[in-house]
Amino acid sequence: MPLIQQEIVEKQGWLNVQEFTDIVTISQMTPGPLAVNSATFVGLRIEGLTGAVVATFAGTIGGVLIALALERFFRTNRENQLVQTAFSGLQAGAVGLIAGASLSMLTLAFSGTLDWQLVDHIQLLPVICFIIGLVLLRMKKIGPIGLLVVAGISGLFLY
Repeated sequence: MPLIQQEIVEKQGWLNVQEFTDIVTISQMTPGPLAVNSATFVGLRIEGLTGAVVATFAGTIGGVLIALALERFFRTNRENQLVQTAFSGLQAGAVGLIAGASLSMLTLAFSGTLDWQLVDHIQLLPVICFIIGLVLLRMKKIGPIGLLVVAGISGLFLY
C-alpha cells in the first residue's frame, strides 16, 4: 500500500491523499486487490472508460503471467529441496506484506492519512469506534454483518 501511494500520489500526482484514501476504503468493499482497483480508478480519472480498461489490464497481466510461470515451475520442481526452501521464504514474505498492509489500514483508519507518524495525527473518534466494534464483535457475539450495519448507521450520525 505505501508503494502504491508513493507512486500514485507523491511521484505521479495522479491523485491527492484524500482520493487515494477513498480508493483504499472502496477497495475494502469491492472484490480485487488494491493495485487493480487503484489502476482502474486512475485510468478512469485520466482517460475515461478506455483508460480504466487499459489500466486494469496492464495492472493485472504482469502478475498473471508471473503466477502462471511460477506455478508451472513449482509444479515440476516441487520435490526439490531448494525449491521448497524458497517457497517457505516466499510464505514468510507474504506474511510480512500482509502485516504491512494491515498496519497501513490501521494508520489510515485512526489518523485519516497514511503518514507513518501515527502519534502526531491520531484521531480519537475512529479509535473509540474501533474499540466499541471490537467489544461488540467479541463480547456480545454480534456477527460481522451486524457489525457492518451498526458501523454504517453510526457513520451516518458521526460523520
